[in-house]
Amino acid sequence: MTKVIEQHNKQLATLAGGCFWCIEAAFNQIKGVFSAISGYTGGSSINPTYQEICTGESGHAEVVQLCFDPDIISYQEILEIFFTLHDPTQLNRQGYDIGSQYRSAVFYHDEKQKEVIEELIQHMSETNMFDEPIVTQVTPLDTFYPSEDYHQNYFKNNPNNQYCLAVVSPKLTKFRQTYLDKLK
Repeated sequence: MTKVIEQHNKQLATLAGGCFWCIEAAFNQIKGVFSAISGYTGGSSINPTYQEICTGESGHAEVVQLCFDPDIISYQEILEIFFTLHDPTQLNRQGYDIGSQYRSAVFYHDEKQKEVIEELIQHMSETNMFDEPIVTQVTPLDTFYPSEDYHQNYFKNNPNNQYCLAVVSPKLTKFRQTYLDKLK
């Protein structure tokens, strides 16, 4: 069921596209996105820690849960941005980040979201948007666990971290150029 906060017409989207630092940093810049929270979902343990996630044995993925206003940005637009921020054809990895915790997945909140994501993946596949088949999992959201505080706004708080310099910063530069009209 989509969680909607009546007063402000807010909805949630939960996305996994590799390391959550990049996905979170990008969506925190988008008009209509009120928050982007890094966390974990899709696994078997309760209240997993980053150390557990890194083993790949908990079954959780690194995800970002967005709270957004669908009157400003649609779920479809969020998904379209998401598919430009990572490679949905890589199974259980994104570049050098290897393991099921880095898988491509959309954790839907209701049947309407499921329908939108399935139609988008079908369209992208039929139009050969990617050279390889899309392996993004489409799964109902079970429980979302926010990650540890130090992961929240990681890129903003640690822009000189080596991973941020080598991976996140170049992705965000391209992202900003592509979505200039959608930036806050």
